[in-house]
Amino acid sequence: MFTTNDIVVYGAHGVCKIERIEEKKIVATPKQYLVLKPVTGGTSTFFVPTDNDVLLAKIRKPLTKTEVNHLIDAITREQANWISDENERKITYKNIITEGNHIELIKMMKAILREKKEREAIGKRLHACDERFLKDAETLLYSEFQYVLNLTYEQLQSYIAERIENNAS
Repeated sequence: MFTTNDIVVYGAHGVCKIERIEEKKIVATPKQYLVLKPVTGGTSTFFVPTDNDVLLAKIRKPLTKTEVNHLIDAITREQANWISDENERKITYKNIITEGNHIELIKMMKAILREKKEREAIGKRLHACDERFLKDAETLLYSEFQYVLNLTYEQLQSYIAERIENNAS
């Protein structure tokens, strides 16, 4: 189980700190809740009932530095296929964001970025929903990477680019 001051990743919300564990009476009977606050700022507070196995399953320890580096190294190896059917793409991308699988997030980001580049080359823009999925995936991945590597967003961008370049040579 988790305790106060633990740093965790909570589903699509990213890296959070368990501020406290408290009893609240929200509906009828009092329950114990983990009170989570994002470490990257923001005003959100998440209350996770300690008896809700579905929500508790969305909480995990952050990756290690070795695991983050392994994922960054995997960026060039992963194949990314664009889903041309917009409805299917929305459903698939929503599921990827919800599940938070790092490799699937990377593949999704690569597919969207490639499509964005292709569309820009012919003077078109990416669909707004695809931009939002890209932003959500970046936030989810990068917030954890930033926390684990203790880097700012700009430093992380440079770190990823340098690591990819070193692996390509």
